[in-house]
Formats: sequence, C-alpha cells, structure tokens
Amino acid sequence: MRLKDKVILITGASSGIGESTAMTLSEKGASVVLCARSVDKLNKIKDQIEKNGGKALIIETDVTKPDDFKNAVSQILEKYGTIDVLINNAGLMPLSYIEKLKTDEWHQMIDVNIKGVLNGVAAVLPTMRKNKSGHIINISSSAAHRYFPGGAVYSATKIAVKMFSEGLRQELTSAYGIKVTSIEPGAVDTSLFESITDEDIKDKLKDMKEMTKLEAEDIVNAIFYALSQPDRVNVNDVYLMPTDQG
Repeated sequence: MRLKDKVILITGASSGIGESTAMTLSEKGASVVLCARSVDKLNKIKDQIEKNGGKALIIETDVTKPDDFKNAVSQILEKYGTIDVLINNAGLMPLSYIEKLKTDEWHQMIDVNIKGVLNGVAAVLPTMRKNKSGHIINISSSAAHRYFPGGAVYSATKIAVKMFSEGLRQELTSAYGIKVTSIEPGAVDTSLFESITDEDIKDKLKDMKEMTKLEAEDIVNAIFYALSQPDRVNVNDVYLMPTDQG
C-alpha cells in the first residue's frame, strides 16, 4: 500500500506507539489524524510533523464515547473526503491481582481496550465499505497468548481484540477489500506500566524494568510492514517479542 496522501486515523496518538506511528507514517507521505484526550500533547506532535513537511489534523477524542468517534470521522471526511486506515492504538494496562478487586480498573480497561476498538471500527466502517477498501489495524498484545502476573483482565481484553480482528478479517476482507491486522507485541518501553497501582504487582515486575524491551519504533515497523503489502496480501497478525522476554 502506497502511503502518500492516504488518510490515517490513529487513536492514543499523544504518546508512545501512537506518537511514533504518526511521526513515521507522516514522513511516508500519509495525512495523519491524531486522536487522544490530551490536546496539548497532540498540538506539539502536530507542530513537529508540519515542521518536517508532513500533514496532520488533531481531534480531541475519548475512545470510550461513540459520539467522539462520529465527530472525528465527520471532521476527517469534511477535510479529506475519505478514511483509508484506522489504527486502534489507545489502551490501558493497570495490572492487578484479581483478589484485590480493583473493579474500577477492570471496567476502565474494558471500556478503553475493547469498547474503544469497537467504537473506532463502527465509526469508520461505513466509509470503508463504500470505498471497498481500507485497512484496520488493532493493537493487541502478547497477553492475548499468555497469562502473566496480574494480567487476567488485561489479557482478556487483548484476546478479545485479537479475536475481533479475526472476525473482522473473515467478514470484511474478501467482501469489501478491507484488510485487518492484529499487532501483538510483548513488553514495550512505553508509559503503560505507569498506570499500575497494585504495589504487589509493581514489586513482581521489578525484574522486567531491567529487561531490554521493544521500542515504540519496533511496533511502528510492524504496522508499516502490514500497510506496505500488495492488495493480494493481508497480514493477519504480527506477534513480536523482546529477545530478553521468555
């Protein structure tokens, strides 16, 4: 897929993987739409993209609110006339042991990690169906394949994303030419770990802090690989792990 002038909506674009994805894909010629709640951070990223000669639009978006996504799509269609790619990147990982009953965090993960993905797909799908083309990329996790301490709810949300992606692919790719890819990384050096409030989990993960993790750019490379394939190729999933992670 040639990225020049393609319109790419990225959620969770204010930091980490989302920010790196926006910077890289804009350098490849795409018009990137930066969606997140932190407008100040988005403005800084937009300024840098434009300073580098790229094109960016920022839209304040809470992925848990369907109306925010509808508004985003409306603005994108008004400005660009189409949407070529959706990258559902927004996510949370407040790990905790089940017995701690941090139910507010459980529901927050479900709202962002699962419902946020569903809301994004629901918003862009009418345009992609009409165009009979497009690409939906959902950021899942290696947690969709394995449990790790405190990760029961987080893993459940990520396997939901993985299986939803497969359902999308089977229902949409041959019928409408819409590609679907699930990206499933292991530990990534981002701010996700900062959302953990369970002190026992923090102690358990001390060794992981010393481990060499994936960088955001490694995930961007996987996204770019999936987007770069010819029309005849759908990359179903990309499962990548740090060399230090078992």
